[in-house]
Amino acid sequence: MKIDLAHIDSGATAWVLISAALVLFMTPGVAFFYGGMVRAKHVLAVIMQNFITIGLVSVVWVVVGYSLAFGKGNGLIGDLHFAGLAHMDEAVPGLGTALVIPPLVFAIYQMMFAVITPALITGATADRWKFSSFVPFVVAWSVLVYGPVAHWLFSPEGWLAKLGAVDFAGGIVVHASAGTAALALCLFLGRRRGWPQKELKSHNMPLMLIGAAMLWFGWFGFNAGSALGANGLAATAFINTNTAGAVAMLTWVAVERIRHGKATTLGAAAGAVAGLAAITPCAGYVSPLASLAIGVASGALCCFAVEWKNRFGYDDSLDVVGVHLVGGVLGALCVGLFATTSVNPSVSNGLFYGGGFSLLGKQALATVVVMAWSFAVTAALALVLKKVTGNRVSEDDEELGLDLALHGETAYVLTEQEEPAVQVASASAPDTDPDADGELVLTG
Repeated sequence: MKIDLAHIDSGATAWVLISAALVLFMTPGVAFFYGGMVRAKHVLAVIMQNFITIGLVSVVWVVVGYSLAFGKGNGLIGDLHFAGLAHMDEAVPGLGTALVIPPLVFAIYQMMFAVITPALITGATADRWKFSSFVPFVVAWSVLVYGPVAHWLFSPEGWLAKLGAVDFAGGIVVHASAGTAALALCLFLGRRRGWPQKELKSHNMPLMLIGAAMLWFGWFGFNAGSALGANGLAATAFINTNTAGAVAMLTWVAVERIRHGKATTLGAAAGAVAGLAAITPCAGYVSPLASLAIGVASGALCCFAVEWKNRFGYDDSLDVVGVHLVGGVLGALCVGLFATTSVNPSVSNGLFYGGGFSLLGKQALATVVVMAWSFAVTAALALVLKKVTGNRVSEDDEELGLDLALHGETAYVLTEQEEPAVQVASASAPDTDPDADGELVLTG
């Protein structure tokens, strides 16, 4: 069906284009957030992975990704009708006249979600993942995991969407799928050298906080932009996003202070990200009051969840599982608890608003299915790449640092080059000559 230009809203189009830029800004935010948390000898490697992800996924999305995610298909995967971003004068299947922006703008906006999702994984595998394995993994994972999962939930043609499961901005599609893949790769790559016996300290907290601030700022495009219009729903998603992030940050540092006696900057940043991840699937379905509760729950639960790796022995370098997986799953289930038709008539009421367990059950099913698919495909890709390229760097490269070993660079110059010494005459009887400006110049 051809789009009707009469239905295109210029204000909505401008807002979604701005939101797309905000979401793209989040991936460098991830890079700096993770970069500050690793050791100095690995910082460029993790930043490089995130920037290369922008390039790889952007190309994949144009060639085939968008069509797989939003093509007509059969409910499981889209067809190739939009491959190469062809037929952009046709309506997005299932959205029709409900979409008041050009389909190409919609494709651009959704591309940024596809970009950041595999970028999140890199925090769990920091310090030890081969770049030659990372590159083909991102390409294959984007096609085999992100494409189908986005079709299932984001496209009205997807089977989970038709079942009644919802995901406003990606708590399941983005955070749960990436967090599950991160867990799988942790298990396949094994532990970093020295972990957990040796404390592998973060090297640059200010850089980490800059990344967290970029993420928080970009998240407004992530969630409020998912309203696909400059309207009241976008405003609701905006205030819910900020509220949940703020409350989760305060909750996390409060829990830290009570349990360990110190409130840390790392905890403040991680708490904010946890709250932002948790509100993502429900930002456009719940009230601001509910976002307060979601912020408290995510801040407390994710603070405890980051310690699971010590109990169960998997080395999640930068707590992707504890923050993004746990936060995303919590948020997906909170839709089934707090969703209300008074905020968004397109969703059923949740349990706390008289809707019973129906929506909660659908949310749980969608979450489990996506996690199972992501884990299975990630494991299969890791096994294949282990045979082809190998997944993990050598012990010598890990000890040297991935920046030098893989990229031939270092992030910081810690010592300055020596400059030629200036010979100075005896201090007791300096030999001086006035220069043209009347200043004294020491001569040797």
